[in-house]
Formats: sequence, structure tokens, C-alpha cells
Amino acid sequence: MDLIKLKELFFFVALALMINLFSVEAKAEKKIAIFAFSEEVRYFESQKGIMDQLEKDGFSKPEVKITIENARGSKAKAVELVQKFAAAKMDLIIAIGTHAAIAAAKATKDVPIVFSTVYDPVEAGISNDWKSSGNNTTGSSTKIPMSKIVNSLKEFAPVKRLAVLYTPGEKNTEFQLIELQKIQVKSQVKVIPIILTKKEEVARTLSEVVNASDAMYLTGSSIVGATVPQIVDTANKSKVVTITHLDDLVEKGALLGICANSYLVGRLAGNKAGKILRGAKPSSIPIEPEKKVDIILNKKTAKAGQFQIPSSFMNKVTKTIE
Repeated sequence: MDLIKLKELFFFVALALMINLFSVEAKAEKKIAIFAFSEEVRYFESQKGIMDQLEKDGFSKPEVKITIENARGSKAKAVELVQKFAAAKMDLIIAIGTHAAIAAAKATKDVPIVFSTVYDPVEAGISNDWKSSGNNTTGSSTKIPMSKIVNSLKEFAPVKRLAVLYTPGEKNTEFQLIELQKIQVKSQVKVIPIILTKKEEVARTLSEVVNASDAMYLTGSSIVGATVPQIVDTANKSKVVTITHLDDLVEKGALLGICANSYLVGRLAGNKAGKILRGAKPSSIPIEPEKKVDIILNKKTAKAGQFQIPSSFMNKVTKTIE
């Protein structure tokens, strides 16, 4: 074999090895971590939406390995999980809930992060802007204009005083209070901040609130989420309307919900995750709220509190809890 033919042989062998190497890399398993902050129903709905969208986009077994975890309401556990994911060199971390997203954004600047079911990622310090996060994050939001919620509330009843149940330190609940305060003059609805820090204090606090308000706004506070039946029962006895922007709180008993659909919020996040897995940078993908809004009425609560439902409002209801 002459020297020219030998060089040609080496060239083709090397080429074959390179093609095989690139093929193996192309088929390499993608590793995705999905974790929710707690076991709230809305987080499970969002997770289902994410999983369905990933499967639709072709990111399922065996090409993709998905690790699913839950912080069970512990901020320390959320940090621990993110650190574990970063050490495992995940290709993508999907964080469900504001606390989960904050923990992920603080723990790693290298691994792409997609968040879901976050009220306001910019105010929470997760991202720099809605159009471009400016970092390794993007995702979907449950944010709904508070003007829409207040207007719907006033269509239901002549509300003048709105008690806002929130927990200091839980940023999403603080932002919801601030947004309501910004529009109280224009909406002619007085906003009354009500601090809840312990479940044990809810009964005593609400006994004073019901006499000073026409309606209660249930924020995304963990204390509110854990005591919805108690809140609603107290409100019903005094004919005080309960309203929220979270669909699972309506499922738990709140009278009215002006809500982004949690499953669709998850689908939106899953779509963004697919783009990243195909090579897009998180900062190139805008953060978006889910545009479809449900107006939900809990008929069991309406009956228990003997609330009269205006026909004009009922015509706008898109979902009922029987």
C-alpha cells in the first residue's frame, strides 16, 4: 500500500470516528430536574402541563431523564435540591413556585432555569425584565392585572372595603398587596392590609376583619393556603365575599376566582423548556403570563353563604365548583 492510499485510509477512518462521536453526542441523554416548592394543587397541575408539553415536543424517555422532587414547603430543602441538581450537571432545572424559582436563581448562574407558577419574577428578583431575563432564567407567570380582579369583584357585589390577607416575607403576597394599593383610589375600593404569620392566629385576626370589610382577597400566602376553609367559613357567616387569583384556592372554598389556568401555565413553561433543550438561551426567550383567564365560581360556597349571584356576572363565569 503506497503512502497516498495509506493517508486516505487514515482520513476515512478518522472521519468515521468523528461522525460516530457526533452521533453519540447528538443522542446523549438530556437530564432535566423538575421541582415544586410545596404540594399545592396548582403546582401539581403546572407540573402536569410541563410534562405533557415536553412529551409533545419530543422530550421523553429514553432520550430524556427527568428527576422530579418536591421541597414540601421548606426553603432550606429547596436550596438543597437546587445544589444537588447543579452538582449533577443537569441540562435544565424547572422550578415551580416563587420560592423554588428564587432558590434556583440564587444557587446557579450556569444551569438554564425555567420557572412556572411565579406571580412576578422581576419583582421577586429572579429576572431583570419580562422581555429578557438578562440571566439564565425564563418562564411563565400567573400574574393577572389587579384591576381586572377588582372590576370583577365590583360586578359581583358593591364592595367598598377589601381586606388583603398576606404574609410579610413572602414576596408574591407582598406584590399583590402593593398592586391593589396602587389602584385603590381609581377603583374606589379601600384596601385593608391584614398580616397573617401563623395559622394559629387566623381565627382571632379574622374575627376583627369581617366587621371592617366587604370582601377578602386571598393572596398566595402559605398561611392563607393552609387555612382557606377556616377563612371562608368565617367570611360566609358575615356575608363577606372571598376572592383570589389562584384556582386551587377556589377549589378549597374561596367564593370567586379570577385565575390563570395552572395547567396552561405549565404548558407555557414546558414550551420554553423545549426551546432551551434545542439550544436557545433562556435570556432570549421572553417571560409571559398565561393569557387565558378563568372566572371561577364556587357554588358550594355561594350556597353556604347565601350569596346572590347577579345574572350579568354569571354570564361571564367560565368554570364552576359544584
